[in-house]
Amino acid sequence: MKLTRLGLIAAAMIAVVAIAAPEAPAEKRLPKLVDLGAGMCIPCQKMAPILEELKKEYAGKLEVEFIDVRKNPDAAKKYGIQLIPTQIFYDSTGKELFRNEGFLGKEDILAKWKELGIKFTDGK
Repeated sequence: MKLTRLGLIAAAMIAVVAIAAPEAPAEKRLPKLVDLGAGMCIPCQKMAPILEELKKEYAGKLEVEFIDVRKNPDAAKKYGIQLIPTQIFYDSTGKELFRNEGFLGKEDILAKWKELGIKFTDGK
């Protein structure tokens, strides 16, 4: 009986600590650039190294995602894609801010983010 009481007391103490403990901070959401294209598309192939540079240089500041719509045709429907490549700019809440159809160079991408009010310090 003594062990049962101790077990109940220990369980109650653990419950109190769990309730009183602060929650872990929510994951910080980042602005996001989604590029929809295809591996065999020449403008898409030219976008690939730009996307990789942005991914590396702005890690922790900008999320960059490439979706191959030939391998994932449902994505083309989901995002309403009519032409590839298409770049979609999202703010940190997930709201679409801008979309571009066709090739877009790195400097143009960074200038568009700045125009949209999202400034990144140089990732280098």
